[in-house]
Amino acid sequence: MARRTIEISAERAHLAVEHNQLLIIRDGQSRRDLEMRQRIPCEDLGLVMVDHREVTYTHAALAALADHGVALVVCSNDHLPAAIMLPISTHTEQVWRIQDQIDCSKVLKKQLWTTLVKAKIRSQADNLEPNSSAYRRLIQMVKEVKSNDSTNVEAQAARVYWQALFPPEGEWKFKRSPGDRTAPNSFLDYGYTVLRAAIARALVGAGLMPAIGVHHANRSNAFCLADDLIEPLRPMIDRRVRRLVQSGRQYLDQETKAELLLTLTASVVITSPNEEPTLGPLDAALVRYAASLAKSYSTGQATLLIPQESFDVLE
Repeated sequence: MARRTIEISAERAHLAVEHNQLLIIRDGQSRRDLEMRQRIPCEDLGLVMVDHREVTYTHAALAALADHGVALVVCSNDHLPAAIMLPISTHTEQVWRIQDQIDCSKVLKKQLWTTLVKAKIRSQADNLEPNSSAYRRLIQMVKEVKSNDSTNVEAQAARVYWQALFPPEGEWKFKRSPGDRTAPNSFLDYGYTVLRAAIARALVGAGLMPAIGVHHANRSNAFCLADDLIEPLRPMIDRRVRRLVQSGRQYLDQETKAELLLTLTASVVITSPNEEPTLGPLDAALVRYAASLAKSYSTGQATLLIPQESFDVLE
C-alpha cells in the first residue's frame, strides 16, 4: 500500500501528535477544537513536505514521524527542499546489510552502475516519440554502454534527450541547470528532491546506509546511494514537468508542487525474474527496489528490481 505524501505551504501551522496521529493545527485554531484540526495516522504517512517558514513542531511530532518511518523534508526561502530528516533504521539485519554494502566488490559496483545507466537511458527514450531520431539514438546508446559506463554514454544521452524533451523555441534553448529558479529547472529540482527523499527512506527501511554509494561518492553527500538509485527514475519527473510546462505553468506554486508530489503514487511495473510483472504505486515499489539492492550486495549478483512507469495508467 502506498503511503501518503502531504505538503504544507499555504499557511502557517503547528504540527503535534496525539494517539499516533499527526495533528495539523492551522493558524488561529484551538488545539481543543476537534472539528477544526486535521488528523492523519502516522502509519499512513511516507513523506511530509514543509514549505512555510512559520510552521512549528512539537518534539513528540518529530519523534512519532521518525518512529513510523516518515521522511520530513524542509524547504528553504526559494521553496526548494533544503533538508531531510530520516528515521534511524530498525531493520533486524542492519549491521550485516551495511557490512555487505561496505564489502561490495568493485566488479559488482560496476555491474550495478551499468544496469542503472542503461535503465535510465531506456526510460529517457520512453519519454520521446518512438518514431523520432532522438528516440532511435537513445535506444542505440543503451547498447553502447560499457562496464561502469566507462565512455560516459550517460552524458552523451543527456544532450540528445534534453533537446528532444524541451525543443528550442525562438531564442529560448533549454539547458539543464540545477539551482536555476526558473521553470522548467525549478520544477525538475523540486521533483527530483521529493523522489530522492522517498528513495532514501526506502534505503533506510531496507537496512542500508544512504551515504555509501555505488557510483556517487562525495564526503559531503549523505545520500550518495539515493543519488545512484534515482537515475532510472528521473524520467518520471521529467515527463510530468514537460506536461506542466506545456500546460503553461511558469512558477513553482502550490498547485505545481502538488502535481509533482503525485509522482510517488504513480502506477509502476516491477518485473522480477521467474515471476509475473506486478503493478502498484511507486512509493511501495521503492521498498522492493531498495530490498533488491540489499539482496544484490548479499549475493554478489546485480539483480535490481527497477520500477518502470505504466504509461497506460498515467495517460
